[in-house]
Amino acid sequence: MSAGTDGAVVVKIGGAAAVDPAGAVDDVAALAADRDVVVAHGGSTAVDDLLERLDIEPTYVETPDGVVGRFTDEATMEAFTMAMSKVNTDLVSLFRDAGVDAVGLSGVDGGLLTGPRKSAVRVVENGKKKIKRGDHSGKLERVNADLLETLLAAGHTPVAGPPMLADDGVPVNTDADRAAAAMAGALDGSTLVLLTDVEGVYADPDDPSTLIEHVETPAELDDLEAAAEGFMGKKVMAAKQALDGGADAVVIADANADDPILAALDGGGTRIEASALAEAAADGGDDGGEAA
Repeated sequence: MSAGTDGAVVVKIGGAAAVDPAGAVDDVAALAADRDVVVAHGGSTAVDDLLERLDIEPTYVETPDGVVGRFTDEATMEAFTMAMSKVNTDLVSLFRDAGVDAVGLSGVDGGLLTGPRKSAVRVVENGKKKIKRGDHSGKLERVNADLLETLLAAGHTPVAGPPMLADDGVPVNTDADRAAAAMAGALDGSTLVLLTDVEGVYADPDDPSTLIEHVETPAELDDLEAAAEGFMGKKVMAAKQALDGGADAVVIADANADDPILAALDGGGTRIEASALAEAAADGGDDGGEAA
């Protein structure tokens, strides 16, 4: 790594309206002075807003596993690409204004994020399982780590988000948490910080006083997965992917806290160590697969 002896920090800034990136920007500026930092971002609210402005009615589908998500048809994909580009540019501007030598990338640039396209998805409609075609989403399988390492070695801070590049040459949607996890896994020894709009994972989702602070064993990981509901389940899945790929630790923490990244690295949020996955992986308990 180009800066310092510690591993890289990969920070994912959420795309929800409730997530304020201001604190994260200042922390990245502080960290980038002596550590390698990669920033990943989502943009769900920006996509929703643009679809509304373009008068495009989004289609939501339910998978056989009960997960509800937006179907990315061709028109939605065009709006998605436009919205994510603006989110990326706005973030890069914030970082550069804070003194960070940020470089904006999509997953398409330099083949940063690649994998097969999922042109058809399994859905449930009126209680029946069906195949819905025309989807523009992909299964992220490869990260161009050389590109990230080249930028880091030159003193830059990569700021990256979807879309990814499908194997058939088409830009497609992919989950931003999983993209962050894949980049963290590609940079061995890194720490992934997933910033969201809550303090971390709660044992009782309705009670912030039940924050799960530290996960070190497979049994504790099982408890964490059982407690993670809704969007938090996706973040725990992303955490497992990052650890399986080679990251040292993952922290799920509050983007709106004071000094959110520094606080997360100093014991805040929910910290998941690689040791929580090691034994489960040896037993074949973690499939590391992509969510439906």
